[in-house]
Amino acid sequence: MSEILKVEGLSAGYGPLRVLHDLDLVIHAGERVGIVGLNGHGKTTLFYAIAGLTGWQRGSIELAGKQIGRTRSQGPGRYTHQIVRQGLAIMPQGDEIFNGLTVEEHLDSGAFTPEAWRTRKERKERVLDIFEPLRKLMKMPVGRLSGGERRMVSIGRGLMTDARLYLADEPSLGLAPKIGLAVMEALLKIDLKGSAMFIAEQNVALLEGKVDRIIGMHAGKLKGEASAASRLG
Repeated sequence: MSEILKVEGLSAGYGPLRVLHDLDLVIHAGERVGIVGLNGHGKTTLFYAIAGLTGWQRGSIELAGKQIGRTRSQGPGRYTHQIVRQGLAIMPQGDEIFNGLTVEEHLDSGAFTPEAWRTRKERKERVLDIFEPLRKLMKMPVGRLSGGERRMVSIGRGLMTDARLYLADEPSLGLAPKIGLAVMEALLKIDLKGSAMFIAEQNVALLEGKVDRIIGMHAGKLKGEASAASRLG
């Protein structure tokens, strides 16, 4: 089974603050892996480090066998566009969408590679098969949508290109339990084929029994396998 993500000795932070401490992690093709822990313990920072968005980082990060980590101390985002083009799809925490654009315009914005743009009509259909409630909302500005619908748009945009690794950061954050469950179930329907998915969540119960592994995170360190019965500090 091929390695989609390989992290070795990763430390990262912002300014003088060190958030991640010498992390090692491997995710294989076809895997769905959850990472759980309280806010402020490093889940989002790990995703930012993979995307090259931390203030500084050291260590190795490989995406499908290609080094994307880079030891650097310069501003965040310098190499993010290159990392995305190598096969990273980011579904950020919260909405992170533009209120004045329509649902369709948001989905189209996710088809940023030439191949994805040429086939955007078929790709939108695949997204709408997963998030059926969006089908009747395509011409509506996203600022008029409910929280759950906005989250579907954000995730759907991340599915519009061919990614090797999908990063879904707190997909249920701020949603009513029933809606959060529906969004998570739709996310887990995605056919990964030769890709992988990494999901950050606080609610272990939303992931348990639905992903291949769940890893705990506490104070910037990975804690190994986690379950709903574990204490994540």
